[in-house]
Amino acid sequence: MKITFEQIGTIDTPFKTTENMPIQSKGAKGVKGKIILNKEFTLGLNDLSGFSHIILLYYFHKSKGFELETKPFLDTVKRGVFSTRAPKRPNGIGISVVKLLNIDKNVINIENVDILDGTPLLDIKPYIPDFDNYNVEKRGWTKNKTLNLNTIKSDKRFQ
Repeated sequence: MKITFEQIGTIDTPFKTTENMPIQSKGAKGVKGKIILNKEFTLGLNDLSGFSHIILLYYFHKSKGFELETKPFLDTVKRGVFSTRAPKRPNGIGISVVKLLNIDKNVINIENVDILDGTPLLDIKPYIPDFDNYNVEKRGWTKNKTLNLNTIKSDKRFQ
């Protein structure tokens, strides 16, 4: 089955290339960006300003191809792509939780951005701690590897 998505907006960020970008939004503390929502979707922003954080779903538009095993930024060993957040995947869909600063008409100002400039936005959802925050029992291969998240940056491996 072929599935088609419509771009609802564009994410503007200071990251013009993938090199030296934060690898997750928690490692992008203070980095600001904005979403330019296509005007026909502006009404859908009603009530969103009541949330401090939002979930962005977007398309890895610069990522070409994929491998089922990949070496993630946090490791030196190849891992199954579905156990990573690597951008080269069968369906290049990315996800980030960012801080919502404010909304001005169809422009959403955000912070803690780990996304490439010009990225096509697919959807926005409110981050709701009661729904989205879990105490987990297992962290898989990432156990003890996320301690330096603020200092780990992307390189050229996924270009």
